[in-house]
This record gives sequence, C-alpha cells and structure tokens, in this order.
Amino acid sequence: MRLDKYLKVSRLIKRRTVANEACDAEKVYVNGKPARASYDVKVGDEIEINMGKSPLKIRVLKVVEVVGKDGASDLYEVV
Repeated sequence: MRLDKYLKVSRLIKRRTVANEACDAEKVYVNGKPARASYDVKVGDEIEINMGKSPLKIRVLKVVEVVGKDGASDLYEVV
C-alpha cells in the first residue's frame, strides 16, 4: 500500500492529499529516510511524522486496505 494511503487509512493524517503534501515537504520519514508518497509500506517499517508541535514515531503492525474507525489504531504502535 502507498504511504499516503496508509497514513489516511490508519487515521494518522486526516486526508490523503495532506499526507501527499507532507511527503513532498519531507515531513515524513520511513526507517530514517525521507519518503515519497508512493513508498510501498511494509509490516515492520518505522514511520516518523514531523507535523505539528511534536514528532510522532510509529511502527507498522498491519497493512490493510479498509478498516473502521475503531480498528485504525490496531494498524500501528507508537514507538
């Protein structure tokens, strides 16, 4: 799954276009490197989002296309 879509599905970023813009502005890092929106997210990847006041670092636990609001937090763990 593309990085921008994963950020939207997991509800870490509200809209896919905002996730895409954050990747273009190099505010999203995967495994310590700036990532493009087209990056293919895999289980075990560590994603760091530098938007807002404090950076957020998470580890990918699952990659699914569709998930409900209640299950979105099960897709990752905060590191």
